[in-house]
Amino acid sequence: MVKTAIRPNQTWPDSPPVTQRAKLFRIYNHYRVVISLMLVALLFIDPVNFDTRFRMLDYYQAGAVTYFALNGFIAMILLAGMQPNQRHITLSVLLDILIMHGLLLTSTGITNGLANLVIVSVAAGNILTPSRMGTFYAALAAICSLGISSWAVLAWDESGDDIVRAGSLGILYFAAAFILQNISRRMVRSEALATSRARSIAELEQINRQIIQRMRTGILVLDRFGQIRMANAAAEELLFGAQAEKPDDSNRGRHLPQQLRLGLEDWLKDPARRTEPFQASPTSPLLQVNFTQLHQERGDHILVFIDDMSKVTQQAQQMKLASLGRLTAGIAHEIRNPLGAISHAAQLMEESHHLDKSDQQMLDIIRRHSRRVNGIIENVLDLSRRRVASSELLDVALWLREFRDEYLQTQDNENQPSTEIKLELDTNIPQARFDKSQIEQVLVNLCDNGLRYSEQQTGKRTIELHAGPTADGERAYLDVHDIGPGIPPDQRSSIFEPFFTTDKSGTGLGLYLARELCEANQAHLSLVEDDKPGCCFRITFAHPGRMI
Repeated sequence: MVKTAIRPNQTWPDSPPVTQRAKLFRIYNHYRVVISLMLVALLFIDPVNFDTRFRMLDYYQAGAVTYFALNGFIAMILLAGMQPNQRHITLSVLLDILIMHGLLLTSTGITNGLANLVIVSVAAGNILTPSRMGTFYAALAAICSLGISSWAVLAWDESGDDIVRAGSLGILYFAAAFILQNISRRMVRSEALATSRARSIAELEQINRQIIQRMRTGILVLDRFGQIRMANAAAEELLFGAQAEKPDDSNRGRHLPQQLRLGLEDWLKDPARRTEPFQASPTSPLLQVNFTQLHQERGDHILVFIDDMSKVTQQAQQMKLASLGRLTAGIAHEIRNPLGAISHAAQLMEESHHLDKSDQQMLDIIRRHSRRVNGIIENVLDLSRRRVASSELLDVALWLREFRDEYLQTQDNENQPSTEIKLELDTNIPQARFDKSQIEQVLVNLCDNGLRYSEQQTGKRTIELHAGPTADGERAYLDVHDIGPGIPPDQRSSIFEPFFTTDKSGTGLGLYLARELCEANQAHLSLVEDDKPGCCFRITFAHPGRMI
């Protein structure tokens, strides 16, 4: 048989939790202080009659004062912050039982009303320690009661009825012990079950909160007045371009963007109506929202789901590119072979000495359009063969300086004006996570376009690169600004569509490919409106902590 020893600081089986047991002991000690104070106060009431009724008055008075001093001392150290353990509780209950019986012995015996206080001590011991130790309290109290009753009969010729009364008290002690142990165990188990379930619910709520915060779909909870009660990180980023440290607190009472508020008003009028996609800001992606009542019966909160349409568009484009890749793989040779023959024939005809001016113009048209068709094929093949982004965390300012130097080295040409790229870098630019080669391809395309249109408008090949942090300071952005003629307002919504171009010699795939590469790196390419002449294209990089 293996015996398990219980250390003094160890919790008894089925005992209340440590914090609850400490609170109960503090309450019990307050009761002891009050009882001991009353016993001391009674010493000053009619002390003459005590001499005739009490067996050993001096000992009784000393015991009452000692009991009050002991309880007062314990109360003081509890107020000082001492945390009682099981050893302190056991010792206190044992002292109560022994001191109470000592007072009974020195007063009028078992018939004294103090005997009823022993029942309270036994009950408190069984509540604080619902185990076999509680039964020991009852046994000790019963033995002490029988002992002082027997001593009174033998030493002071008291009536034998005291022994019967002591036996009755003993029965009460054990009855209180068994009943309270059973009740305490049930309460402790019920509380343990409730605590376990509460802990499980709290853990589940925490998991749900983390899942919601990490979802790519934005989620808002609105009150009936349209104010934000809760928003996850995705909604914060999609609507306001920032991620709050504590979204639940920072968004409370915050107002909706105007486009979303109008969509909410339309939905409240007609819940079956689908809200049109919108942009929360010029640099934000296209968003699609869906509304639903959070509580169908009360209808006091509205749940809003916000989807980034660029991700849906990206998936659709990937499906298109997969089909386009299979198509281009089959027809590339079929197109390039006759195109090569046409280009070669044009070169041979150019060597002829019998061509007049009109023939030369026709050859120029053939060469120019051959190059354009070949460029279209190259761009389509680049789209279909686009590899997965291999992102890395980079210092935007350092990378941009290196890119500027390398790009200027490729622009040295005696047949064109000198190229000037102004570089403006803000302080505290966050790092960005992207595929270096793909973003360089995007930037080369934007710089080529900017220099070409700047030269057409002013005769100067000049652009400006400006990098800085977003409004929340968490993400970096890069502006490419030219001094060209700009884009008419009626064409701004179409510039990122494939095969749309305002240049007769262009293919219409440059900006489309640039935006696709940005989306692959979870960045966003947009046209920014400002008061300066020309165009400003902005690349807003993803949060550096986001895994691509």
